[in-house]
Amino acid sequence: MSPYAPPPRPLALFGPAFAADPQGHYRALREHGPLAPVRIAPDIEAMLVTDYQAAVDLLRDTHTFSKDPRAWQATVPPDSPVLPVLGHRPTALFSDGAVHARYREAINDSLALIEPHVLRAEVARVARQLIGGFAATGSGDLIAQYARRLPMHIFVTWFGADPDDGDRIVDGIAGMMNSAEDAAAAYADLVDVVTRLVADRRAKPRRDLTSHFLAHPAGLDNDETVRQITLVMSAGNDPMTNLIGNSILHMLTDERYAGSLHGGAMTAHEAINEVLWRDPPIANLAAHYPRHDTEFHGVRLRAGQLVLVSYAAANGQSAPPVLDDGVRSGASAHLSWSVGPHRCPAKQPALLIAMTAIEQLTSLLCDAELAVPAEELLWRPGPFHRALAHLPIRFTPLDTTASVIPPVETAGLRT
Repeated sequence: MSPYAPPPRPLALFGPAFAADPQGHYRALREHGPLAPVRIAPDIEAMLVTDYQAAVDLLRDTHTFSKDPRAWQATVPPDSPVLPVLGHRPTALFSDGAVHARYREAINDSLALIEPHVLRAEVARVARQLIGGFAATGSGDLIAQYARRLPMHIFVTWFGADPDDGDRIVDGIAGMMNSAEDAAAAYADLVDVVTRLVADRRAKPRRDLTSHFLAHPAGLDNDETVRQITLVMSAGNDPMTNLIGNSILHMLTDERYAGSLHGGAMTAHEAINEVLWRDPPIANLAAHYPRHDTEFHGVRLRAGQLVLVSYAAANGQSAPPVLDDGVRSGASAHLSWSVGPHRCPAKQPALLIAMTAIEQLTSLLCDAELAVPAEELLWRPGPFHRALAHLPIRFTPLDTTASVIPPVETAGLRT
């Protein structure tokens, strides 16, 4: 007999109540076992893994679970707002075995062309340019004016997209992650931007990641290239925005950081690591589907049933203690980069971008503080992410006429 009480009904992981208190929802779900039923949209149910060991076991078990959603997708209304995130496309995220290996190799090899020192310098230039845009005012929104725009500039540069399409890329990614009524239109607009970019580079290759994807020995056709690029963008831009924003908020509200971006005992690297433990930018995802009816950690699952992993809940359930020096024991063991064959391929560049972005901000706006009480901050609703809607700050205005911030240059890629 199970020691866990059956849940009265699936718990909703969308809407303002969940966005305001996700950890409370995870605590309630853990009372019902290592997996519990949830709703990720009004008519869409899933099983959510909240236990750390169960999450690790699922992420590594390619024999019991598939990443291909098509059997499940056939049971879902075609206009469901979660399909822009979960619906099948020919990408590494939705494939298994040899197909997954082919797509994954193209992604890994293309991302490996980015030199870390070039990336760091590029992020620093973009960061200073963005900060310069509001530094003289003494106030700003670090989501709208900084954390959301910095990754956009990096992706536009990497892939050689038209800078005028930057806002469409960001809005498309954010819209699909929100899983609201306009999610499908948002994703379609993102695909349109990338489709035009890929067609142009197929005809006129340049020294950018789009051209490298097209030239890769995996032999991707145009649609496969579009889908890998939209995957990289969507897995990078919105989560990167959230990681930067959540880490800055952590530094502004945790007393170990002295309530500002200057003078605290903790570093940007430590803030990022703690956020990856307790407020990961992707909170619930890693969709898997049982290949056959099975029992997993004492829970019966149907073939083709949607099973999601809660990185946030699993991390919270297994977070190691904080030592006397403020550092977590075993702090590299969180699941926010995932594990197994579908682990994040861009961990190192993502960490480099986030750390450089925060270090630039702390060096230029060292006395910044929250402009509103932390409890008044709003979080974007949606089942998949942990994302601030805004992050208003105030600080001593800077004299931006004293120096000129150079324009962003094309990223250097190894060839």
